[in-house]
Amino acid sequence: MCRIFGNLTAGAAAARAARPDAAELAAVSARQRHGGPDEHQVLSGAGWSLGCDRLAVTDPCGGQQPYRLPHLPGILAVLNGEIYNHTALRLHLAARGHRFPDRCDGTVLPALYAEYGPAFAEHLEGMFAVAVLDLRPGRTQLVLAVDDMGMKPVHWHHDPEDGSTRFASEIPALLAFEGVRITPREDSLDTVLATRTSFSSRTALDGIEVLAPGATAVVRPGHRPLVRRRAPHRASTAGGSGAGGSGTQDVLRREVCRLAESELPVCAITSGGLDSGLVTALAAEHARETGAPPLHTFHLTYRGRWPDSEVAYARSVARRARTVHHEVALDPAEFGSLLTRTVRHLGQPNADPIALSTYALFRAVREAGFTVALAGDGADELFGGYERMRAALEAPEGEWVGSYVDALSAAPRLLREHLYTPAYRAYIAEHGSAADRIEQELRACGPDRATALTAFETRWRLPAYHLRRVDHLSMAWAVETRLPFCQPGVVAHARALPPGALRGKRALYAAGRELLPPTVLARPKQPFTLPIAAMLTPGSPLLDTVRELLSPARLVLGGKLRADRVRGLLARQLERPNQHDAQALWALAVHELWTDVVQGMRIPVGCVA
Repeated sequence: MCRIFGNLTAGAAAARAARPDAAELAAVSARQRHGGPDEHQVLSGAGWSLGCDRLAVTDPCGGQQPYRLPHLPGILAVLNGEIYNHTALRLHLAARGHRFPDRCDGTVLPALYAEYGPAFAEHLEGMFAVAVLDLRPGRTQLVLAVDDMGMKPVHWHHDPEDGSTRFASEIPALLAFEGVRITPREDSLDTVLATRTSFSSRTALDGIEVLAPGATAVVRPGHRPLVRRRAPHRASTAGGSGAGGSGTQDVLRREVCRLAESELPVCAITSGGLDSGLVTALAAEHARETGAPPLHTFHLTYRGRWPDSEVAYARSVARRARTVHHEVALDPAEFGSLLTRTVRHLGQPNADPIALSTYALFRAVREAGFTVALAGDGADELFGGYERMRAALEAPEGEWVGSYVDALSAAPRLLREHLYTPAYRAYIAEHGSAADRIEQELRACGPDRATALTAFETRWRLPAYHLRRVDHLSMAWAVETRLPFCQPGVVAHARALPPGALRGKRALYAAGRELLPPTVLARPKQPFTLPIAAMLTPGSPLLDTVRELLSPARLVLGGKLRADRVRGLLARQLERPNQHDAQALWALAVHELWTDVVQGMRIPVGCVA
């Protein structure tokens, strides 16, 4: 697990270019060194660079990046992530004459590229963002690839003036490259209110894109990256694909056991819900069966008395699984400083209050001495766990798309239009909203709602809203988070289940009957999040921060929001606290803070954790 970066300068510019400026590359590396504190190396030449900040997990004593093989001069590679089938690939490539100096998973990449060219990523199974630089005479190109679910991101910028392409694991690092402009998209406010964060390949910054899940980009000198979507990685669905829970449990058990194998100690994130509970139970079972030390589990709560606490449920899961359980009690007085740090690490606005909790939780994991954590993200999207999905499946024809898209928002359409200035409302009407684009995509998917919803949730919302947050905020503390539900075997199994097994995660509840306490199976669904409605009340820890960020002077200067109507929304929340108004206010505040933070990213910084 690492952080990667680099650039390729095109054509005549490359011919004139000297080796990239060492200070500039050092600034890029420094912006994401928190995710790779164990080793740093960058190679560069006329018009190109390739660098890595390494978090040593697989073969900690080997695997120096960028990867190079003596018998393949001119092919360099860097990897962020884990390749779980690297042993099989190494055997296959060795049979074709390749030799490898160590056991590190990424060492196979130059040989795999030599054999298959840009199609090399079709043979990878795992979570990964890979960059391969081919400097062989007459073949110069940069190839970027990410895993099928988008667990590991890569952000890129192409300069049409000189044809240069630059990339990095994190947006703040990419902004440290000279020539990458900081230009917030005009529709970024509407996007964060309509969809809570940027979906598809867009980011909140103009000219900066994120490679879509399962995509490969080929960058040739003088040309914009050519991006194509690969066919999904094939995986076995052995273990049954019926509606019962036994097949689902077997498939999930295999993936949890595989991901629990590590040369470093592994822990689990245990929220107290079904998804993380299943991962916890199976990982604890694996530890006992292999003679490993007892599994450690981590749960985040908040000091004081707050609604919707999951402490009792998490304790119940840990007790049943016989883990060493850690309860991390976060002081609400710290929320203001945590908010700034999380926004800086994410690089673009994400209106999920869980970001604060995620950042603090992985800080505790790292401080306890763990570098690898298992988590339950992805289950809701694959197994139909969200209420908005159920409601969309049951809604009358012609009504489901609009109500579903409103359910994705931090502020529904009518409230957004109420808050906007006339000028900004006219701009969005003319250029379209992110919500409009989602509606168009869903309406174009045909009559099969279940397939359309699952495809949208897994391809766009999951990576943008959840996986990018988990990646950035766990790696802020140099913790590698492994996600069993996002592995190809589980994904293929879920997609093969009959529709009835995907209503309300029935297949997962069946799989959990013999693994989890009845109280956890019977509890109402609840996301792991911050009780934001209760925390935006008089005397609460976050109110002053939100008030300051939404002050009339700021909003008038921004020109997009009517300060009087935002003030009215805040007054309504203080009089009658509720989740909907609190979420809208939170999204507005996060966007305002992001505009401040992103403007400061031109200043070289070191580790920001």
